[in-house]
Order: sequence, then structure tokens, then C-alpha cells
Amino acid sequence: MNKNIAFITGITGQDGSYLTEFLLEKGYEVHGLIRRSSSFNTGRIDHLYQDPQTPNPKLILHYGDLTDGVNMTNLIHQIQPTEIYNLGAQSHVQVSFTMPQYTAQVDAVGAVALLESIRASGIKCRYYQASTSELYGSTPPPQSEFSIFRPRSPYASAKLMAYWSTVNYREAYGVHATNGILFNHESPRRGETFVTRKITRAVAKIANGSKEKLFLGNLDAVRDWGYAKEFVESMWLMLQQDKPDDYVVATGIGATVKDFARVAFEHVDLNYKDYVVVDTRYQRPTDVDALIGDPSKALKILGWKAKTTWKELAKLMVDSDLNEFTKKK
Repeated sequence: MNKNIAFITGITGQDGSYLTEFLLEKGYEVHGLIRRSSSFNTGRIDHLYQDPQTPNPKLILHYGDLTDGVNMTNLIHQIQPTEIYNLGAQSHVQVSFTMPQYTAQVDAVGAVALLESIRASGIKCRYYQASTSELYGSTPPPQSEFSIFRPRSPYASAKLMAYWSTVNYREAYGVHATNGILFNHESPRRGETFVTRKITRAVAKIANGSKEKLFLGNLDAVRDWGYAKEFVESMWLMLQQDKPDDYVVATGIGATVKDFARVAFEHVDLNYKDYVVVDTRYQRPTDVDALIGDPSKALKILGWKAKTTWKELAKLMVDSDLNEFTKKK
């Protein structure tokens, strides 16, 4: 009997955890790549974990690293996945300026290693590459599949190589390889150093009596924020198409960092101006002014449309962080 088997790199991240939930609900057998660590780093998927001794487990984790091409080839040969989702990356833009070589190794060379593993293994599977709106950089919005790429960070530059490598393996070797150009997508599972989660955690702490200030960089940067839990469905929909292609996934609505902070603080009846302080240390050497996606192709072909607005997202993230602080009391 044919069965759907997914292999997810970056399974312990925000998107990886939501995608794992989504695929398990659809009856998939899910395999995930995790890096060896002396401390547990699986918090986002612990609620899904199954003991390896369980008969026919639906979630299986494998140690490995995207920079180890031999390991990738061996795992793909062993797992025989029908779908591969490459979500693994050094995904923090600011960090990429201080770790450009590592970012390139993981995000760019790692993607090539994975694509080459598919080719070398000779398996028939469908490949999803997690691309990013940061590819557009200084190109003015709205950005679509036809907009020019002008990366403005080592992260975006590395992702650009991964994007074109995906296209190349599709055209040169016939790999069913698709790029999902996802605009900013957030959730209560977002890493605490990313600006949206940094804001909502600060709001929760201040609402619970903290006297601290919230230090942010460029308040005027415009981003198209959507809900990660909804965005992972688009990844799956892309791989259900007969022909591989590239898609922009976004809400189509932009807001500034200042707007997001204002709504988050207003949700607990506070004025952001009393707590937010601009700190130049959080400003990037080269910043991206505005990213607002045109998701019309995703709607037309995939039937996918964002349901949660950025304002609703800010509020649900604040509520989640408030709940976390209440539990700790």
C-alpha cells in the first residue's frame, strides 16, 4: 500500500512544528532532522513525540546536519520520502551579518546538498524549498513571483542561491522542486529574538508588572505579517500540484514595526510610547524598507488565502505570552 512519507529539515522550528501537526493529521509518516545537542531542543514538537519503541511510530527523528551531504544522502535513501520540506536554516537576518559564512553554509550549500542527495539517491519525491521575502530586498512592493530579487543581507543572499538551485535542479534533472516565497509569518512559537515575539513577550512582562523598556531597531520597516499555522498549509498544497512551480505566500497587507508594537500594547491598555526605545544596535547595516506580497497566484492555483490579519496575530501572540507568564506565577 502506498503511503505518504515526509522528511522535514528544521522540524524543531516554528514552521516545522506546525507542518508536522498538519501532516500527521493527514495521516503522513513524518521524519524530522534534528541537530545533536547536549540539551533538549525539541520543545515545539514535544507534544507530538512518540517513543521509538512504539510500534509503527508516525513521527521519527534523526540526528543530522544540512552541511553533511553524505548524511543527507544516507537518510534520504533510508527514509524513502515521498515529500521533502527543507525548512532548516540560520533564519535570523541580523545574526547573518555576524555569521555570514555559517549562514551561507547552512542556507545555501545545505540546500544544494539536499537537492543533490535527491538526485544521487534516484528516488522520486517532491521537494519544497523554504524561500523568503527577504530575496526582494530593495525592490519596492508589492512583490510577486515576477519581481526582481535584490537581497540586502547575507541571509537573503544565501537564500537566493538556494532558490536558484531549486529552479536549476527542477530544469536540469526533472526534480519536482518548488520554491515557497513566504513573507513574514509569526505565531506564539516564534523565536524570542524575532521582533514580533520580542514585542509580545515584552508586552506580557510589562502587563505583569515589569518596569523594563523594550529596545527595538527600525520602527518604520514595513512587513507583511501572517499566521505561521496557516502558512504551512500552502507548503503542502504546493507539493500536491502536478507541476512544480514557485509561489509567493503572503497576506497582501503591510504594517510597520511601530504599528505592530502599538496594537500589541493597546491590547493590554498600554501606550507603546511609554515603553519602546530605539536602539541603533538593533539596526541592520543594510535594511529592507518594505515587504508586501502579492499572493494572487497562490489564491488562483492553490486556492490558499490568509485568514488571520496582522492585528489579530499581534493580539493572539500577546494572549499566548500572557498565559505563559500566568502559568509561571
